[in-house]
Amino acid sequence: MVARNKHVGSDFDKFLEEESIRDEVETVALKRVIAWQLQKEMKRLHISKTVMAKKMKTSRSAVDRLFDPENESMTLQTLNKAATALGKKLKVEFI
Repeated sequence: MVARNKHVGSDFDKFLEEESIRDEVETVALKRVIAWQLQKEMKRLHISKTVMAKKMKTSRSAVDRLFDPENESMTLQTLNKAATALGKKLKVEFI
């Protein structure tokens, strides 16, 4: 008898729920998107991480933490500082 994969035919969200990792995976994905948006805007404005840290009135290591998807210490205050440093407004929305 051939063993069947219980996930064949199921959707990815269901798989994540069955593995009890959906929230964790979504959080890391969201943080990666935020980091990508920040990096894209910094590149467009030709702003280095060092300059970004100065604009945010923080350390370079704090800016590095913004780009680390495993670091969970990102706060709304930090995101707002980053947005302001880039001449942007932070918008948080529940969907």
